[in-house]
Amino acid sequence: MRKLGIYVHIPFCVRKCRYCDFLSFPAAEETQWIYVRALQREIEWESGRKSIAADGIKKTEKAGKTFQDTGFIVDTVFIGGGTPSVLPEGALEEILDCLRQCYRFPACREPEITVEVNPGTVDRKKLESYRKAGVNRISIGTQSVHGQELAYLGRVHSAADFFRTYRDTVEAGFTNINVDIMAALPGQSVTDYMDNLSQVAGLYPAHISAYSLIIEEGTPFYDLYGEERRSQESCGTENGSILPLPSEDEEREMYERTDAFLREKGYRRYEISNYAMPGRECRHNKGYWTRQDYVGFGLGAASMVGNVRWKNRTSMDEYLRLAGTEGAGVKQEIHRLDKREQMEEFMFLGLRLTEGVGRREFWQTFGVDVEEVYGAVLGKMRAQGLLETDERIRLTNYGRDVSNYVMAEFLLDTAAGISYHKDI
Repeated sequence: MRKLGIYVHIPFCVRKCRYCDFLSFPAAEETQWIYVRALQREIEWESGRKSIAADGIKKTEKAGKTFQDTGFIVDTVFIGGGTPSVLPEGALEEILDCLRQCYRFPACREPEITVEVNPGTVDRKKLESYRKAGVNRISIGTQSVHGQELAYLGRVHSAADFFRTYRDTVEAGFTNINVDIMAALPGQSVTDYMDNLSQVAGLYPAHISAYSLIIEEGTPFYDLYGEERRSQESCGTENGSILPLPSEDEEREMYERTDAFLREKGYRRYEISNYAMPGRECRHNKGYWTRQDYVGFGLGAASMVGNVRWKNRTSMDEYLRLAGTEGAGVKQEIHRLDKREQMEEFMFLGLRLTEGVGRREFWQTFGVDVEEVYGAVLGKMRAQGLLETDERIRLTNYGRDVSNYVMAEFLLDTAAGISYHKDI
């Protein structure tokens, strides 16, 4: 059987954060339900079924070869956004029911089913309903536990909301919990960040995603900070003044201290920005980094099945009109990866993992030794102290500091775009 990851994108949120460039926006409940119905149509159609209406009763009939026919079995489901927890009561449960009707879920091993939530958008009752629906992993996006930082980021919750949400998640019966925090926030010192990290780690969640703020084009933060990192003399928030970004040295110190601090707490870094208690790594995201097949549903969602990549349309009007229709439907940017591109992705994505990529796995996958393809690159990276290359090829500590540079060495200018979902 071939493992399949499923990603479902919920584009709705309470309010757009100042740093966010994800495909998300506020919407009325009526619009959210219309979107859920379109999601169901897409899920049914892509699985090889199509919806038909007769006498007002919804039915499905087989429309072609299904994922089950080709031997796929669901290994993980990740419902992300946006903020999936803003969906109205019952909507998330309907999405999961539709997935179970259309895809093969194993009886022998429970799939990992993750839902992203933001503090202040869920309560214990809603979390208990998720648990009953089969959700077994919750990812809480807090980003900070300092009120001033949360306000400057444009978050809609307080630190108290986060701690309340975490308590409700535990009391609802969840043991596999991720918490997201951000480093290198405007006005943040190393001490501020370490206090955030200490308070979150003190809860002992199963998983912590700790990553640096990136100033993305098209966001309010981009208007403030521009294309290059810049520091302003003004450090307050009164009268519209701008908080300075931490220096590169401060950001590097935050990164290095995160690893040392969490290791002492019993966490293991298994990916550049992700830490887990033993056995609690995010199976879904590891599927992306090891190039497992996955299919994405919803606005702008990406898929990769059988070395064919595609992305869904990002126009809401087009998505609602085309979901579950003949032809390409909501798909666009369909691209079949050639062997070279597959090799590039194998290296680019696999190097995100602390265990790196295996020489044996490369040979088993492509029938050629990795040195024959990338010998010059590997030699260059070894000489610069960026890679260790024994039986496995992995980033050094210095290599992780400049990981984007290292990974770019394995890509051609013609490589297809790569998309993966991280905990947000």
